[in-house]
Amino acid sequence: MDSPALRRLIEMALEEDIGPGDITTLPLISPDQTGLAKIVAKESMILAGLFVVRKVFSMLDAGIRVRSSRKEGESVQVGSVVLEADGNLRALLTGERTALNFLQRLCGIATHVSDYMKVVKGKKVKIVDTRKTTPGWRFLEKYAVRMGGAQNHRMGLYDGILIKDNHIQVCGGVREAVTQIQKHISHLHKIEVEATDLNQVREALDSGADVIMLDNMDIPQIREAVTWIAGRALVEVSGTVRKKDLPLLAECGVDLISIGALTHSARSVDLSMDIVPIA
Repeated sequence: MDSPALRRLIEMALEEDIGPGDITTLPLISPDQTGLAKIVAKESMILAGLFVVRKVFSMLDAGIRVRSSRKEGESVQVGSVVLEADGNLRALLTGERTALNFLQRLCGIATHVSDYMKVVKGKKVKIVDTRKTTPGWRFLEKYAVRMGGAQNHRMGLYDGILIKDNHIQVCGGVREAVTQIQKHISHLHKIEVEATDLNQVREALDSGADVIMLDNMDIPQIREAVTWIAGRALVEVSGTVRKKDLPLLAECGVDLISIGALTHSARSVDLSMDIVPIA
């Protein structure tokens, strides 16, 4: 997953950490010395972002060789070596923290998401993420969500229509907002409407919405909304969804459950890098 966006992100991270130069490594390590680095899992986790580590080191020194027998989305146990790199020792030492910061965050999200997916295993409902991501990291964090087994909602404001409460307030109602959107979009675009009560659900459905998001509704309201919609639109549930809520929500017959916590509440996992010089 190499891209200009990834390169810019890594450049910023390296500049932030290195600044004008690594004043510890440069005087201690000769420029031609080589080394071997091993990244080790300090806890069980789902892997995501090995390619970012490769990119970090290649941007510091194109001669560094990175290899791994592990696959993205794979589960590894504590003590597992997830990646090895050998080459210029200065570059390995200087890039260590940046590489680990990326990997720890992305593996953390994938592992966190995997825990949610275990709760709905065997159920038809789809778990999706939101736009509640770290600025600049969205494409990476949403990638990690997929590695954890969930799916992505829209990537940004440009690839999915979602009429939210503030849009509805400004336009004067659900019908008015949907009608206005329909004048400006291709027939290929689906329209999703956020509904906070059953009246808005009915209005969204009557207006031709393709997806109706039930925002912060309780279980009786969700069940009634699903019955009313009766398959005429996809039904998404959103709003402070907790892991323990998932089985009951799935039983209500909804199609999608969007969870901001997949990204904004994931902790980084614990990884370490052991580096030894090569004579």
